[in-house]
Amino acid sequence: MPKTNFKAIISKIIVFYSVFYVVMKLIAILFEDAWALPNLIIALPFLLFAIIGGLLMKNDNFSWVYVVVGILVISAIRFYEARWVIELHEYFN
Repeated sequence: MPKTNFKAIISKIIVFYSVFYVVMKLIAILFEDAWALPNLIIALPFLLFAIIGGLLMKNDNFSWVYVVVGILVISAIRFYEARWVIELHEYFN
């Protein structure tokens, strides 16, 4: 039975999801007239995960800490995203 490196697989999923999320937020801001500042603030953790994950992939060094924190942060942001975007928009306007 071949050995599967779940840590590497989940890390790559987090990286690709983070890159996709940031790109989609930028498209929404540029072409759909979404609120720029709240959406950019919400996208910052994803950008950070994409950069850190890219460095981990480059060095072929994966960490369970990255996986667990990534899953928790991404889940929390996605769960509260709509509320936080509205609250940030009201705060800055």
